[in-house]
Amino acid sequence: MAGFTMLIIYFFLLSSITITTTLSLDSITLGQSIKDDEKLVSADNVFELGFFSPGKSSDRYLGIWYKKDSEKSGEERVAWVANRKNPISDSSGFLSINAQGSLVLRMNSTNNIVWYSNASTSLQNPVAVLLESGNLVVKDGNVKNSDNFLWQSFDYPGNTFLPGMKLGKNLVTGMEWILSSWKSIDDPAPGDFTYQVDYRGSPQLFLRQGRKIIYRAGSWNGLRWTGTPLLAPNPVFTSYFVSNEKEVFHWSDLRNRSVPSKLVVSSIGDLLLLKWIDSTQTWARSFSLPLDVCEIYDSCGSFASCNISKSPDVCECLEGFTPKAPGEWKNRVWTEGCVRRAPLPCNHSDEFLKYEEVKLPDTSHSWVDNNISLAECKKLCLSNCSCTAYANSDVRGGGTGCLLWFRDLLDIRYLAVNGQDLYVRVAASALGTCLLSIILSDNKDLTRQPIARRRHLSEKKRVIIIVTCVVSAMGLLVLGWIIFMCKRKLRNQGKTHNSCDINDNNEESKTNDMELLIFDLNTIAKATDNFADKNKLGEGGFGPVYKGTLMEGQEIAIKRLSKCSGQGIDEFKNEVILIAKLQHRNLVKLLGCCTQRDERMLIYEYMPNKSLDYFIFDKTRRELLDWSRRIQIIGGIARGLLYLHQDSRLRIIHRDLKTSNVLLDNEMNPKISDFGLAKTFRGDQTKGETNRVVGT
Repeated sequence: MAGFTMLIIYFFLLSSITITTTLSLDSITLGQSIKDDEKLVSADNVFELGFFSPGKSSDRYLGIWYKKDSEKSGEERVAWVANRKNPISDSSGFLSINAQGSLVLRMNSTNNIVWYSNASTSLQNPVAVLLESGNLVVKDGNVKNSDNFLWQSFDYPGNTFLPGMKLGKNLVTGMEWILSSWKSIDDPAPGDFTYQVDYRGSPQLFLRQGRKIIYRAGSWNGLRWTGTPLLAPNPVFTSYFVSNEKEVFHWSDLRNRSVPSKLVVSSIGDLLLLKWIDSTQTWARSFSLPLDVCEIYDSCGSFASCNISKSPDVCECLEGFTPKAPGEWKNRVWTEGCVRRAPLPCNHSDEFLKYEEVKLPDTSHSWVDNNISLAECKKLCLSNCSCTAYANSDVRGGGTGCLLWFRDLLDIRYLAVNGQDLYVRVAASALGTCLLSIILSDNKDLTRQPIARRRHLSEKKRVIIIVTCVVSAMGLLVLGWIIFMCKRKLRNQGKTHNSCDINDNNEESKTNDMELLIFDLNTIAKATDNFADKNKLGEGGFGPVYKGTLMEGQEIAIKRLSKCSGQGIDEFKNEVILIAKLQHRNLVKLLGCCTQRDERMLIYEYMPNKSLDYFIFDKTRRELLDWSRRIQIIGGIARGLLYLHQDSRLRIIHRDLKTSNVLLDNEMNPKISDFGLAKTFRGDQTKGETNRVVGT
């Protein structure tokens, strides 16, 4: 009897060990699978992978969540979903790994593939592991403690940003990390809202609904995103931002891993920071963005600031500006924003007003140099008539680096804490006094103290000011042309109006008598960060193409003739000659060229949506081209060709029209580019012969 009792005890212990092993299984190998009623659990027992049904839906999905969370169905709870677009209608789903190292999710009832990870290379011993970070990875089981993953779920984020994940882009592979909301609380398919890094100007974080910006977290200032004081350095987690030639991304790490924390984009467009509370066994919202009307992107329009403490009249124009639509402004409709009271004379009488503790304006059209001082930054702004404001790009160590703005200032708000100093350019005449009042005032440096705090002048000084202002007004007409010439000179700094030095002596180029901007090589090098790989857009037969940003904020594309190019000086000449004076909305605009130091470069307007082949040959991006958009693009190409063949001064045959030579602007309007192989015809000519094969 005693022996039988011991046998039962041994059997019970063995069963317990088996159950514990099953529950703590953190990986699957060839021949293993995870069924609907089974789970993977990370080695530290924090994360769990399994099947769930969201909300009121009966469909089944494969997901990852924190193991201690007993409710595994809500959009705020499930951290990652594999088959977001392809639900399983019953409980027959199972996950396995094949010999090529791809994770495969199938329905047992039909054996149909619901989702797979699509590994690009194969491994001898592939194994899928759920890591302690919540990252599901595929790696070589023969290599211990390797971070060389064949595939990882962190590269395909859902609606949740976990510590260790990235938001941004790999500039080498093109891999982009973007959060996307659920469609609804019952459907984890990608919804309308996305949270991502925007790379224009100084990179910043945007929450978007479709293409519309809902919320802007601001640009990175060395410690935090300038528009999100709630994400300032804290004891819970640390934020980082990395920007180099290979990658641009944001990530965070928990300081205390015993307090789980995550960021979620909800299906209604809220950005939620959630923290786990052990006592209630639930997620608590540390904050939800946007918090108030001042957090909504551009709620007050251009050159205005938002101050929630002044509710309901939260918007006010910056000093020296006035409402663009005064009637609407009185009715608290602020979207039109503000305009200058007086135009900038663009000379050294311009002043800078300092605004403390603010969220810096939208940096999409800014210019940044992290290696100069604030004093040098001010000089740069003052020397460029298009510059509207400046600030430090990095707040560490008392402030370093330079940010310059060249367009309207958008989305400024006052912050109670963790704001920055912004210096806004205004005309002295717009400050309520003429220039002499500033000179005679005891407080000349308006960048150090708001204008409202200046001391009152004595009556004697006031009389002098009034007389001087009257005399000065009489000289405004004389000064007008000087100001105009100053603007023109500074705007064209680094450029000259001349013909491109292409050493072309043929009659056709002579009759063209074209005037074209000549760009200085140093200007182009600075605009492209010395032709850095991160600014490289692609490469064709002519040579590499780079993206650049001029000092005044204009984005350009630079086509640089390669010394080993299959095309050469003839194609360079041809393109300059043919496209220099072509003016049509469906032809890419040539801004100028550079022929300095044996360089041959063509400078074009920048097309943010790249080329047509970028969309139509990609399974995901082609879905953005619905039929109405395709018809619009086809019509635009046809109009451009009609102009070349019939309506332009010269009849031009492109001879290399292909999808990569059709560029798309920010509104997806097509523009024909690359005229290196084009040929001109006389008005009465209907056919021609060529002595070489051209085109693709």
